[in-house]
Amino acid sequence: MGGFAAVVLAGGAARRMGGADKAAIPVAGQSMLTRVLAAVHDADPQVVVGRVPPDLPVQVASTTEDPPGGGPVAATAAGLALVPEGVSFTALLAADLPLLTGEAIDVLRLTVESAPLQGAVYRDAEGRRQTLCGVWRTTALREAVAKLAEERGGLHGASMHALLDHLRFIEVSWRRPGPPPWFDCDTDDDLRTAEEWAR
Repeated sequence: MGGFAAVVLAGGAARRMGGADKAAIPVAGQSMLTRVLAAVHDADPQVVVGRVPPDLPVQVASTTEDPPGGGPVAATAAGLALVPEGVSFTALLAADLPLLTGEAIDVLRLTVESAPLQGAVYRDAEGRRQTLCGVWRTTALREAVAKLAEERGGLHGASMHALLDHLRFIEVSWRRPGPPPWFDCDTDDDLRTAEEWAR
């Protein structure tokens, strides 16, 4: 066992942004997907679940959940299917985290590696769990997905909160200077805020 993979969820309808392909929207000159992948540049493989733009500057493995539109847990399962069995840790990330950094990923990885836990996710300043900004022990994440699928008879429409009920993890606060790495862009106002922070 060893190694580190990343599964980036780039699906979703982005209804609050007029149905735009959020992952392809630029922040400070780079698409949000490109910025997220840069934060996990040392991951192998890097798996994108959803549409991959033809001009993406890095090579990734890509897939989609079947049927499409199944939600984040179904997408997680599709992404994990492309992660080799021997990979110890997997970052599970949304594609709309333009302020994510390698340092922020390292904090999560070190937290999981140094404690008897199955994962670590960020918690925002209001105490909300950022379920798609975390690092997991790959085997534990696979087992949780399998348990939830068995419970529900499938994963279509399953919530991340339901998945996390099957995992032991810690919520991590960001205490370093600079913008919060878990900041996601759901609205045009969020995009403007990210642009200001990323300058």
